[in-house]
Amino acid sequence: MPAAPSASSPPSPERPGGPGNPEGPGNPRNPGNPPPTAPDPALLRKVALSSLLGTVIEYYDFLLYGTMTALVFGRLFFPESNPTVGTIAAFGTLAAGYVARPVGGAVFGHFGDRLGRKTVLIVTMVLMGAASCLIGLLPTYATIGVAAPVLLILFRIVQGIAIGGEWGGATLMVVEHADARRRGLWNGVMQMGSPIGFLLSSLAVTAITLLPQDRFEAWGWRIPFLFSGLLLGVGLYVRVSITESPLFQQAARAREERTGAEPPRIPLAQVLRAPRVLVLACAVGIGPFALTALIGTFMLTYAKAVGYETSDVMTGLTATSLTGLVAIPGFSALSDRLGRRAVSLGGAAGIVLLAFPIYALINTGSVTLLILGMVLGQVVQNAMYAPLGPLLSEMFGTRVRYTGASMGYQLAALIGGGFVPLYASSRLSASGDISSTPLATLAMVCGLITALAVWRTAETRGRDLSEEPAGALPEDLPEDLPEGPGVTA
Repeated sequence: MPAAPSASSPPSPERPGGPGNPEGPGNPRNPGNPPPTAPDPALLRKVALSSLLGTVIEYYDFLLYGTMTALVFGRLFFPESNPTVGTIAAFGTLAAGYVARPVGGAVFGHFGDRLGRKTVLIVTMVLMGAASCLIGLLPTYATIGVAAPVLLILFRIVQGIAIGGEWGGATLMVVEHADARRRGLWNGVMQMGSPIGFLLSSLAVTAITLLPQDRFEAWGWRIPFLFSGLLLGVGLYVRVSITESPLFQQAARAREERTGAEPPRIPLAQVLRAPRVLVLACAVGIGPFALTALIGTFMLTYAKAVGYETSDVMTGLTATSLTGLVAIPGFSALSDRLGRRAVSLGGAAGIVLLAFPIYALINTGSVTLLILGMVLGQVVQNAMYAPLGPLLSEMFGTRVRYTGASMGYQLAALIGGGFVPLYASSRLSASGDISSTPLATLAMVCGLITALAVWRTAETRGRDLSEEPAGALPEDLPEDLPEGPGVTA
């Protein structure tokens, strides 16, 4: 078995075709793999804007639900439970959305790898926006009884399925249009949609919480969900005008020359033939998702339990969103210079070292220190999260990249972002107190998982995405496969 690349391997450059690389792009013996052209700056900006808007809608809708879960859903949709159990039940619907994300990654990844990225991205955007608008129109338990929580969970699942396909496609459209030297930077532009969506969600909730409580619970909470319809219209207007990924088109031409019009094998089955790469891709994302859940979604519940007002926490969430607007593109660009591993490991080490100090700041009761603790958590989260898009994209080949990157990312979201707040809320109830020790310990453990996974992952910065690594599992590879890209010996 060929030796896998080591953790200290230098980044592989974009290799031109020629006698030394007969399989590389541009070689006359490989006409199905023509040389990639330099990206058109205007087209690349439009693609980045489209992916940015999709990510804004994704995070706005998904995080809005998490915030409303902590504020009002327990009372409006689970009224027969006591307040603690109602919150746990509402967070259960949050987890239901995250469980649906890997399903969406598999389903839309399948069609994205077989049919192309663009059409799938239009479908995911429509599903995400429509589900959010329907949540805003949904009658409560007091009006339609048990149908209310059932429909709420159903719409949440639709959200999760849509997000499962959205992130992978949006990331790949940017990564596969950009040149190797600036993949991180352009992906950072797309991932700014995370703090922008968070910021819009926080600002919307902050505004409506100024309403009297009876009006907020009667109709105010619906306004931010209905606002997503406007975001959907803007996003679709831009998305329908972009072009298909050039790397996907190149791979499709090469496949057609080899096999005629025969479609590829099931992408998910091919990814699962090399599960170690998928497991590492998932583990790398657990830390940033867990920290997002603890600093973002669950912070409303925890901070209110230790004495803060909702407006104090929303101010902190706004500050973390503004921090992300600077930190995400900064760390993404830094990963182009230092490598994906170095930046990710720095963030993972940061949360291991700072988990208990962050909660110590939050527990002081000072709003200023609360915001400081949340911002520190956001910075180390961004360091882990910013390189994630290019890293996962570079770990898989073009023919299975949508499926592989989406599944790795969404499985991490399921574990780190879905079950962490559910576990945290159950611990808060079971302990009978508001100790931060279980939460800080949980953040440290998730950071250690990410650090170990990154340590076992080889550097991918600069890899030629037009080449099919072993992890891509082309149809003509033998059953005895090498360990693939992104895995150390």
